Amino acid sequence: MDGDLRPSGFTLTPDALGRLMPVFLSLDASCRLAEAGPTLVKLLGPAAMGKRIDEVFFLRHSPREVTRAALLRRTSLLLTLRASPHTTFKGVPVPVAGNGGVLINLSFGVGLREAVRDHGLSAADFAGTDLAIELLYLFEAKTAVMGELRRMADRLKTAKARAEIQAFTDPLTGLGNRRAMEDALARLLAAGTGFTLLHADLVFFKQVNDTMGHAAGDHVLRATAAILRNAVRAGDSVSRVGGDEFVLLIAGATSAASLVRLGRDIFGKMARPITFAGRNCPVAMSIGAAIVPAGRPIRGDTALARADVALYASKHSGRSRLTLWVSDSETRELVAGPQQRATERRQSR
Repeated sequence: MDGDLRPSGFTLTPDALGRLMPVFLSLDASCRLAEAGPTLVKLLGPAAMGKRIDEVFFLRHSPREVTRAALLRRTSLLLTLRASPHTTFKGVPVPVAGNGGVLINLSFGVGLREAVRDHGLSAADFAGTDLAIELLYLFEAKTAVMGELRRMADRLKTAKARAEIQAFTDPLTGLGNRRAMEDALARLLAAGTGFTLLHADLVFFKQVNDTMGHAAGDHVLRATAAILRNAVRAGDSVSRVGGDEFVLLIAGATSAASLVRLGRDIFGKMARPITFAGRNCPVAMSIGAAIVPAGRPIRGDTALARADVALYASKHSGRSRLTLWVSDSETRELVAGPQQRATERRQSR
């Protein structure tokens, strides 16, 4: 070779060393902190200088007596600050010629994100060639993107749930719609545990709409929906399936006695005046019922048809009646409401 490219010797000042390695630590021969990079001084404070390394850090996997020789025997060190927030560092020790000291270049390792957060570090606290901040920015960007994706997924899930609820809900009354009724009916038939289907229809509703206006009619429908909803259990299904038609599905109710109690409750509440803008809305209700015994295979449209037959019988006999389907040729009146009983008493005089 034409010449020797190796330097004959050079010396780095602490300031220059701090620019190259902002988290370096220089120990003297007694393992006391002699110099430190600016970032490490920021973390430790000036008072740490002059203390032994094991007074400032916990040294993992090191001998009980920390000496220069013990440090240099290890190819890497794991140090944790004794003071809160107990930041952990990885270090590589090398001997320093001339003074018997040790130079340790430290890094935050996998604890970088926590160290930046705990100590308020910025790009100025790292070497210009250190990719730590770039990696941290990438991590934060990834975290932000993943967080936004999760929020988007939550919004989509919420929107989907809201759309499904709307698809099964009658917007005027808040009850289920026909689709909700058909879904609930299918689930009851699949369970095979027995239930009762009631088809209810308002009497004189058209007259209210025609004479008092649609706002009054809507008010009557909402009031009726509240009466029906409050008459059954929380798990039972109440749906508005037509203009003034409602279907109730009562799980587990397979006796005429339970229907009598329910009918009396509904008719008793329907007998109370429903008023709109200070005027009475004179409506009543007819109900047809079909009992589906447990374990009895039947189609949903068949159960609905039986309740319709019973409903027709109630309408034919007069308002405020609950009639039960018995067979294709027989129905049985179970309840006559207070209005109907009062009318019948007047007619019998």
